[in-house]
Amino acid sequence: MNELIASFIFFFAVIDPVGTIPVFIAVTRGEDAAFKRKVAYKAVAVSALVLLFFVVVGELLLNAIRIPLAAFQIAGGIVLLLFALTMIFGEGKPESEIKSMRDSTETAIFPLAIPSIASPGAMLGAVLMTRNAEYTWVEQAITSAVMLGVLVLVLILLLLARYVHNFIGDSGASIISRVMGLILSSVAVANILGGIKDYFAL
Repeated sequence: MNELIASFIFFFAVIDPVGTIPVFIAVTRGEDAAFKRKVAYKAVAVSALVLLFFVVVGELLLNAIRIPLAAFQIAGGIVLLLFALTMIFGEGKPESEIKSMRDSTETAIFPLAIPSIASPGAMLGAVLMTRNAEYTWVEQAITSAVMLGVLVLVLILLLLARYVHNFIGDSGASIISRVMGLILSSVAVANILGGIKDYFAL
């Protein structure tokens, strides 16, 4: 039970269901409720497929192309940092490009599913928590179930996000997005530093 709770807390931290809400609000601003529901369902489904892919073949893939986990962690941290900066400054992505994202599938995949829900940290976590040398296939299956449970929680929060948006308004959503971007950038830098530490065995 303690291991299950630890796994849940770990995936809750790396997936960050609460931090996904400002991203969801930002990319679906001005859309109707039906569009938002489609985006929420598609984003969680894509995230689940991506993370399960890394559970099954992530370690094998990285080993096959001789990429150490530390290098993957550094690269993921850089990508996450760049995305966080766009949340903070709001100019990293041209307004015309944001307005053009009206297709629910495109919006669900980027930036919501990747890199917000299935973040580089979550992908790395999926690999680390299911390493073949340390965990049996039963333990890996249980860990995967816990991960999917966190994604269900993400879906619930996204479906409730429009009520949160109605309460805080556009200005409140903008403020939250920038604050979360700052927090996300801190997480990204921590991932980069952690990868550097592991790579150089500091």
